[in-house]
Amino acid sequence: MSTKYLLVEDEDGIRVVTLNRPERLNAWNAAMRAEMRDVIEDTAAATGIRAVILTGAGRGFSAGEDVSEMGDLTRMGTRGFRAVARGIHSVFDLIEALEVPVIAAVNGVAAGGGFELALSCDFRVIAQNGRFVMPEAKVGLIPGSGGCSRLVHYVGLGRAKEMVMLARSIGPEEAKSLGLVTEVTAEGGAVEGAKRLAREMDSFAPLSLGMAKFVLNTCTDVDHETGRRLERLGQSVLKSTQDHAEGARAFVEKRKPNWQAR
Repeated sequence: MSTKYLLVEDEDGIRVVTLNRPERLNAWNAAMRAEMRDVIEDTAAATGIRAVILTGAGRGFSAGEDVSEMGDLTRMGTRGFRAVARGIHSVFDLIEALEVPVIAAVNGVAAGGGFELALSCDFRVIAQNGRFVMPEAKVGLIPGSGGCSRLVHYVGLGRAKEMVMLARSIGPEEAKSLGLVTEVTAEGGAVEGAKRLAREMDSFAPLSLGMAKFVLNTCTDVDHETGRRLERLGQSVLKSTQDHAEGARAFVEKRKPNWQAR
């Protein structure tokens, strides 16, 4: 794929997508969002991609929305801004809905929209020099691209208020204790840590992982009975797949399954 602000590399079924505006601490602009949408949609259609890693070039993950573009957004008026915001949200929503595991590899700061990008991923691996912060209150805003709605699911209402209303920065160990990250690595090691996590999941049936992600994400917004109905529906779909039959045979024969994502 031809991209200006993203680097896309495929390696043994793992797609590494690197935000590549290091001179702006990988701050988002409209072109980068459009490229990310294209990459995620391409990934959704690709049969050979088993996991996605999102990371940032240079000394940080992402500083969020490019402040130099915010003035143009405010001149649109409230209705125009909401239309643009829906487009921004849709990129994070596509990442969250992608039926492939997505891992954020955080070296350095993930601030504002950068933190929101990491929250839209399934897992977060953070280096010792990494940190998360929601600084929007300092410029008269709130985390408006899933930062409130996703964060409260992860850490609970009280801690979410601390992070949003006090704009507190949290480091790797605190983030791990809150359940925000799966693994803490040495400085500069987040991408390799994310690759290890991706390879760990490579031993599982890809359709199973995709269905689990779909059901788990949906269960955060529905009642328990609806969730159980969705579990039964998802299980009925997986029961008829070639991968389920292959997994069952491999288990009996005590060998590694040959997954086909079919």
